[in-house]
Amino acid sequence: MVRKSRPSPFGSRSSLVTAFLLLLFLIILARLFYLQVVVGSQIRVLAQAQHSIYKKLLPSRGEIKLVDQVSQETVPLATNIEKYLAYAVPQEIQNPKSTAASLAEVLGLAPEDVLAKISDTSRKYVPIKKQLTEDEQRKVEDLKLPGIYFDAEETRSYPQNELLSQVLGFVGYNQDNQTQKVGLYGLERSFQNELAGKSGELKQERGLGGEWIFGGERDFQPAEDGVNLVLTIDRTIQFKAESVLKDAVEKNSADSGSVLVVNPSTGAILAMAGYPNFNPNEFNKQTDPKVFMNENVTGNYEPGSVFKPLTMAAAINEGKITPDTTYIDTGEVKVDNFTIKNFDKKARGLQTMTQVLEQSLNTGVIFAKEQIGNKTFFDYIKKFGFGKLTGVELPETKGNLDNLKANIAASFDTATFGQGITITPIQLIQAFTAIANQGKMMKPYLVQSKIYSDGRVENTKPQEVAQVISEKTANTVAAMMVSVIESGHGKKAGVPGYYIAGKTGTAQVAGKDGKYEDNNNIGSFIGFGPVENPKFLMLIRVDHPRSVNWAETTAAPAFGEIAQFILNYYQVPPTRNLDAGK
Repeated sequence: MVRKSRPSPFGSRSSLVTAFLLLLFLIILARLFYLQVVVGSQIRVLAQAQHSIYKKLLPSRGEIKLVDQVSQETVPLATNIEKYLAYAVPQEIQNPKSTAASLAEVLGLAPEDVLAKISDTSRKYVPIKKQLTEDEQRKVEDLKLPGIYFDAEETRSYPQNELLSQVLGFVGYNQDNQTQKVGLYGLERSFQNELAGKSGELKQERGLGGEWIFGGERDFQPAEDGVNLVLTIDRTIQFKAESVLKDAVEKNSADSGSVLVVNPSTGAILAMAGYPNFNPNEFNKQTDPKVFMNENVTGNYEPGSVFKPLTMAAAINEGKITPDTTYIDTGEVKVDNFTIKNFDKKARGLQTMTQVLEQSLNTGVIFAKEQIGNKTFFDYIKKFGFGKLTGVELPETKGNLDNLKANIAASFDTATFGQGITITPIQLIQAFTAIANQGKMMKPYLVQSKIYSDGRVENTKPQEVAQVISEKTANTVAAMMVSVIESGHGKKAGVPGYYIAGKTGTAQVAGKDGKYEDNNNIGSFIGFGPVENPKFLMLIRVDHPRSVNWAETTAAPAFGEIAQFILNYYQVPPTRNLDAGK
């Protein structure tokens, strides 16, 4: 009898184990394929898509630029450039601890901070470090770390470096917010909201656990880029103004200085310079924040004798004096318990009002003011725009007229020659547009146009503030100011072949105790030309010159150099014998 062999339980069990192991291997293989190919690809797509949307949610900051008047080329002053950031896709990182250590060493970060970021696998996009240097980016690339990628981000750049730095300001973190950069100083601050644009919005469907659902429905509102600003500044004149100002400050061993040039018929600002200045790309290297301030709009000061033509304009406009009106100059005026003297303490006897401006006589402008009275004089000061903001598109101050509000007689007398009150250069320029522009005072402005993200262009229209004085008065005072350059203290501001109107001013500076300091003054010169059809109105200020004491030696020569440059640049033909005015 033949027995049938029974199947070995070990064989079937071996087959089962083999089948199980094969199945497990296939599962693992499928899982690896899923993780590395299917899911990995999906995660990368998700991360990239998420970051792409992230970028679309962030607006580009608007640019600041000007149009070159000769070539008509657009010149960027403040723009955006791309710098790289390193980011991680945590699900792709194979060894978080080793990756964190490598990144930390190259990027100068704390390993534990990097590890905490890249270990969060619930996140699809994790920024590691922004604004990498070229060296940092190259070193990270050389590491060839799985799950570490690069992307571009915008950062603010100022291609012209120091040019117009105090007008532009810069972008950085303020004390109240260390997470978001904003405009600090200058136009960057004034137009922060418009330049910054509007952030977009993203609403996406979430799962029951609160996680984003890949491929879920989204309500996406893209960002609105910031407004682009085009300035009225003429780059060529700005270059010249900055160069001459720097020389004037250094030559006279002065603390600082400023130059302001406008078109008096429109109020458009052609140049606005200050020295010392700075490079906005390296603003963090500055140790004294005063260098960020624009003295043309915030520099309150007692202007001195550059104010005298305005006093004359008020009295002439009221019909109380003419250029030929005379008075006896005794060299001093007594008021209350004070004695006010001429700058050189000399008496000149019989003088006309034109000679008062030529010789810059304090007693003469006090005489002119007395003909109209203190109240009317104060009214004109306010009509000329002092004591209030001009509205120029920069952070500005409004000076101080409190001494006149106190109704002290001596204060009105000293105000006739620009002492005892404080004003800003931009206010003085605005006031003198009335003399250079047939009595019409124009609002100064810097922004020629705004270009919106949708293509709309909004142009600035010149704005007349007021008809402060009559056309006749304006022409009369302008002629008197020509005489200052022809026969007075302004000779060094003249330009051969042209009639230039101008006035010097050497103002005393009050110390912390309120008393005027010895050997400390501000030299100014204001003027315009050609008088028949002014192309420019300019104010130059030199603070605390140590080489000489008078503006006719500090500010006037600088004025003359820039004035001649502008007339040549604009190709304005001479209107008189080229030897005249020397």
